[in-house]
Amino acid sequence: MSRWIDLIDAAALAEGDAVAVTAAFAAGPRELALFRVDGEVYATDNVCTHADARLCDGFLIGHEIECPLHQARFDIRDGRVTCEPATEPIATWPVKIDGGRVWVAID
Repeated sequence: MSRWIDLIDAAALAEGDAVAVTAAFAAGPRELALFRVDGEVYATDNVCTHADARLCDGFLIGHEIECPLHQARFDIRDGRVTCEPATEPIATWPVKIDGGRVWVAID
């Protein structure tokens, strides 16, 4: 069963922006990247599956985040790889805005 955790003030995430947040998972803290595109907020792992780079430092192009090291790209809606050299998808989580806050559902 998933539980919703409060991450940040929704106003702190501007359109076209990417920010890193730390979420408290059962296995310990995990860094996520939050993105706002076309008014929607998305949450993914913040580490590229190809190289140990923070995705929040990459380039957001539409619904794709480009890794700042080797230009691998991922779709922030479902985590799938859209451009090599990455071959493994990144994890994604459901997001909601409630009470002006960004919440993510984790297992």
